[in-house]
Amino acid sequence: MSANGNKIEGVSDDTGVVKDQARYDHYRIYNVQFDNEEQIKLFQQLEEQSDSLTFIGHAREIGQKLSILVAAHRVADFADLLKTYKLEHRVLTYNFQEKIDRNMGEVLPENIDVSKYDWQHFFHLKTIYDWMDDMASKYPDQLSVLDMGTSTQGNAIKGVKLGNNPANKAIFIESGIHAREWIAPATATYIINELLTSKDERIQKLAKNFNWIVFPCVNPDGYKYTFEHDRMWRKNRQLFGTCRGVDLNRNYPDHWNSTGSSSDPTRYDYAGPSAGSELETQRLIEFIRGHVEKDQIKTYIALHSYSQMLMFPYGYTKDHVSNYDDLQEFGKKASAAIKAESGRDYVSGNLFETIYPSSGGSMDWAHAEAGIPIAYTFELRGPPDSQDLFILPAVEIQPTASEAFTAIRTIVEAAAEKGYYK
Repeated sequence: MSANGNKIEGVSDDTGVVKDQARYDHYRIYNVQFDNEEQIKLFQQLEEQSDSLTFIGHAREIGQKLSILVAAHRVADFADLLKTYKLEHRVLTYNFQEKIDRNMGEVLPENIDVSKYDWQHFFHLKTIYDWMDDMASKYPDQLSVLDMGTSTQGNAIKGVKLGNNPANKAIFIESGIHAREWIAPATATYIINELLTSKDERIQKLAKNFNWIVFPCVNPDGYKYTFEHDRMWRKNRQLFGTCRGVDLNRNYPDHWNSTGSSSDPTRYDYAGPSAGSELETQRLIEFIRGHVEKDQIKTYIALHSYSQMLMFPYGYTKDHVSNYDDLQEFGKKASAAIKAESGRDYVSGNLFETIYPSSGGSMDWAHAEAGIPIAYTFELRGPPDSQDLFILPAVEIQPTASEAFTAIRTIVEAAAEKGYYK
């Protein structure tokens, strides 16, 4: 507390001990556009040289727009650079910490009664797990809790299986692989709840005709870290000397570290020391291998944010998968269904062509190595030039989750018509 009784930012009320929490006061988000090769090379160099700039993607091509979070002490330098090299740009946000403060105010306490669980707030990992346990006790004939094993730091990777008809094909939903993308676990729990409680006949039909395996948070260490220390943390929490973390969605043993990833542990898209090196990656691989035939998993959905995209394999090459036309057709139908529901525009296409090249992703592995024919990565709200980046306001949870579930339902229904679940 200060002398006049006001709370000092970053200091706890009861002990006066400064919390070990990253802050982003007066950090700005710039959205820049590249009009020539010189600008692209300049920004590639800039990303390599500066740890005061957080790139949301990489500088790659003429006409590309890229969002960059700029530390307060670098704003003057960065603005001068934009002016000197004549880059078109917009400032999306002048004080990023304000968005984080608002977001943290939308989190309910960890030990809250699970009867208060909703889709108007964000929740700690423990609360999500407690809610899953509670739902399993309420719906014992329909829902069972699954445990994939523990993470790098010993946290459980828990999910649920909804439905137990051995004749049904299964749909697997993976969420929260990138820690800061809070809307993804919130969407996963919304889907679980809808499948159990919705009175909509189309949703009841989905719950009856398919088994659903949903893991809301496959990176529990990183997710906890975003609540306790750094809201913008993305990777897991594996230690590499002076730095931590592997981007788990670059760690899968499918064309590992061949494009769109880094060999540098300090980078946000660090692919890890070797393919499948991380415990979290190994847990998911073991689970899928053990269940893909037994549970007849025919669909794999990975939930991410942001950019409003519905993407299918591959991420590492322009080459088309064998069922490219079907996946494109289903994705376009899903995008149209979202547009009809909420007016939001979602782009559909293969990952390489739609967002940016990347390798070692879970979706590519699930399709190519595990043989799951219907595989998509969803980038949920907001738009590509979002002012919020990954800090989506809680008021957006329900509509975002609803349109994502509409997209999944549309894809599954369209795939069923084409005979994918026979």
